[in-house]
Amino acid sequence: MSGPGVFASKRVLVAGAGVTGPSVVRALLREGASVTVTDADEGRLAKLADSVDGLGVAEPAVGLTEPPAGTDLVVTAPGWKPTAPLLVAAADAGIEVIGDVELAWRLCRRMDEPSAWLVVTGTNGKTTTVGMLESILKAAGLDAIACGNIGLPVLEAIEGGHRVLAVELSSFQLHWAPSVRPVAGALLNIAEDHLDWHGSLEAYAQAKARVLTGDVAIGGVDDPYVAKLLVNSPAARKVGVTLEEPLADQLGVHDGKLVDRAFGDADLVDVDDVRPGGPPGLTDALVAAAVARAYGVTAQAVADGLRAYRPAAHRAAVVAEQGGITYVNDSKATNPHAAAASIRAHDRVVWIAGGLLKGASVDDLVAETAPRLAGVVLIGQDRDVIAAALARHAPDVPVSQVATGDDDAMTRAVDLAGAMAHPGDVVLLAPAAASMDMFTDYGHRGRAFAEAVLTRLGLPT
Repeated sequence: MSGPGVFASKRVLVAGAGVTGPSVVRALLREGASVTVTDADEGRLAKLADSVDGLGVAEPAVGLTEPPAGTDLVVTAPGWKPTAPLLVAAADAGIEVIGDVELAWRLCRRMDEPSAWLVVTGTNGKTTTVGMLESILKAAGLDAIACGNIGLPVLEAIEGGHRVLAVELSSFQLHWAPSVRPVAGALLNIAEDHLDWHGSLEAYAQAKARVLTGDVAIGGVDDPYVAKLLVNSPAARKVGVTLEEPLADQLGVHDGKLVDRAFGDADLVDVDDVRPGGPPGLTDALVAAAVARAYGVTAQAVADGLRAYRPAAHRAAVVAEQGGITYVNDSKATNPHAAAASIRAHDRVVWIAGGLLKGASVDDLVAETAPRLAGVVLIGQDRDVIAAALARHAPDVPVSQVATGDDDAMTRAVDLAGAMAHPGDVVLLAPAAASMDMFTDYGHRGRAFAEAVLTRLGLPT
């Protein structure tokens, strides 16, 4: 870092001691700030204190609803809503509220050689896209790392000294990061999600659109909402991504290849070399390629990186096949838009769905995919909402509901789905909903599905 720490002697309140809390506190203590941490969970506060031991003192405070007197700044965990009483009180008192990503950005800008930020967001596909982007950047020989919403906090990636950051950002993180201006920022798609947090689709979309305010803005223009946001972006350079043959300043698909018509006239890679395949996977690959090309990566490195990439767990992963029935784990399909894409990848599906819909509607999803549904098994808190949509739009599709909790529900759901399936069918976990009503996260849900499948089929777990 160059110059004195801008947070030295500042009184900073950190709201939330969970995933990002430790990295935020460590960074602030190193800067010389006076730090107070609040969380409703005393156990998380104690765990955070242990993780920063030796760096300085971070005062714990359980369940604050107002900032302590003299607070200069609040750094909030991304999941905290703007309507949280503590954050409302801070705003009313004229205290700035930012997130960990904004803090990382400000600290990074003070570095003698700041890391390059390549940022991706969207309702669906952002983790796959960032994974592809990291693979491409490494194929180009760059010191790059995937971070942000993908798991590694951006602050920790910066601490590690990495030169290029492939950053996945959620709408929450972007809401609390008003200053971030990436070298290249990409918006994959927009669909109803997190409406309970943002209050409206428009507010959600505007948070996502902050990714388009850097040097190069990249958008999935097959999505009309994204195409409009891209047109209105203040970026100096705007690049579209399409699954059609691309125009100038676009990347797209032509003659069985991903092609670049924006950063040079180049064929990149065969469609068949992209994993995961299908329209969502190809769009993700094109966006990753566009971001990398905007940073100056060669077409050969794009091809090498995409060929080397393998999808993460719980993303359209085949668990097993027996008797002509394939069992697929797509637990990461946590909203209706993602679930629809997952179902469209197969001809006949016995669909396992349900969880927390977060205010999203499933009517369009059910109406679109009804011809592919051989049966449905519903789990989770909002299963009745999906059942009602099925009754309206797919009344002839057999539906079962499971009321038990946790892993027992998944075992029962897999048994019911397996009984509905016939040779040629796919038993698909694509919940269209978040998992926290029954499971720790989507990974826990996916593991429960895989274990239930393997147990049902008598295969080793």
